[in-house]
This record gives sequence, structure tokens and C-alpha cells, in this order.
Amino acid sequence: MFSEIIDNVKNNVPLVHNITNYVTVNDCANILLACGGSPIMADDVDEVEEITSICNALVINIGTLNSRTIEAMIKAGKKANEINIPVILDPVGAGASKLRTETTFRLLREVKISVIRGNMSEIKVVGSSESNGARGVDANVADTVTEKNLDEAVNFIKCLSESLSSIIAVTGAIDIVADSHKAFVIKNGHPSMSKITGTGCMLTSIIGAYCGANRDNMLEASAAAVCGMGLSGEMAYRKTKENDGGTSSLRMHLIDYIGKINSEILEGGARFEIRK
Repeated sequence: MFSEIIDNVKNNVPLVHNITNYVTVNDCANILLACGGSPIMADDVDEVEEITSICNALVINIGTLNSRTIEAMIKAGKKANEINIPVILDPVGAGASKLRTETTFRLLREVKISVIRGNMSEIKVVGSSESNGARGVDANVADTVTEKNLDEAVNFIKCLSESLSSIIAVTGAIDIVADSHKAFVIKNGHPSMSKITGTGCMLTSIIGAYCGANRDNMLEASAAAVCGMGLSGEMAYRKTKENDGGTSSLRMHLIDYIGKINSEILEGGARFEIRK
């Protein structure tokens, strides 16, 4: 299912404009290169339209939000809509502060978003217009997707996708990637990935590359990116364990394995079911 998608990324080398956060910007650039894309980071309001206009996708990440970058995000988002390239939004910490929550909703009002990727607490804020008392950038434990509440979570994500006309990607112990008609329930990944800062930010940038290279098939492209990240995390954990390494090694191996993922590895290791 994912072979053509990953081949399109490798063959087309999509250029991805990232307005992302300062904590993870270097990792986002490196993992984009590893997955087959090409990164460019630009957040000055006087430059973003030019940069967006030469790119295949725009990634907006509100992880280190400030008043200057908010205007850059809006301006770049409108340019991306004008030239019809996908916009991927990572509402990092939505619900943790008034600025983050209100900016998320301003972006949703003023920019057509193709894919929204976040943890379930962030996505619930997107769907409710209210703060949920999020604990910084982490998901609330009460929002964890489990086998017990999976059906409810899938239905919520599909309904939210329909109301926003955006693909929704929720990541956590169980990942859900859905539009209003179809949901991928994905069970790749390893708990140790949560010990590295920025795995979510890196995944959002990869989704940008996958959607930029597969604009006619963005639901499957987003699901492929989520499966590939989780599978790379599993392989990185095993390699780190073999070498008696820690979280720094895990981060390094994660980027290594994202670079090694090809269609054969992804098709063989992706664990997902489709729900309609």
C-alpha cells in the first residue's frame, strides 16, 4: 500500500518549508534529509512568502510560539493555500496557554490546513475550542488512546476531520490517522521514543515531506509517515539496547533508521488496520 508513496518521496525530494520550534529545529532538518526530503527553515515575516512559493509543503509548528512568528505562520499559510501546496499544523501545547490555544484557532480560521498532527490532548483542544489544562506539551494521561476507548477515539477523529476538512493524525501509544471516511489505526512504535524530545515535531516534518510528494493521496501518505516513524523507533530501540546505549544513542539511531526505511522494510514492518 505504501510502496508508491515512499518511492515518490525518494524520487522527488520534496522541499519542505518549516516554521518550527527552536528546541527541535536541527532534528527536524536532519530527519527530513534522512527520509528523502529537503528542509528549509525560515520564519521572518519578510521572507516566508518567497520561501513558501518555492516549496512542496509547509510545516507550521507552534512549539516556541511568539508574536513575530505568528504573523509569519499566517502569511506563509496563506501563500501555501494560494499556490495549492499542503499545510501541516503541529499545535504543540495547545491548551497549555491562551496564546497557543488562540493561535491554533486563528490558524484554523485563516489558513486551510491539510493535516493536523498532535497528541490526543492537543487534538481535543482543536476540537473543542477550549483549554483542557494540558500539562505543557505532553498529553494528559486521561486522554490516552487504549483498546478500551479506541472505537470512541476513532469516531471522534473522523468527525473532527469532517468538521475541519483536514486529515487528523493523533500519535501516542496507539496512533490514529483519519479523514472523515477512513481511519488507519497504527500500532508501531516503542515507549522509549517518548524519552527523546521532538519525536512529534520530527514526525510532523516527515508528514510534510510525504504529503508534498503525494498531494493526491495525503491520507495514505500521512499514515505511511506515522508507520515509518514508529517502525524506525522500534529498530532504533533494539539497536540502542544491543549497544548498551541511552537516549542520545536512541535519537541518533532513530534518524539512522528513518534513512534506511524503504518500501520493502515499511511494507514488511507496518502494523495497522483500516476502519471505515
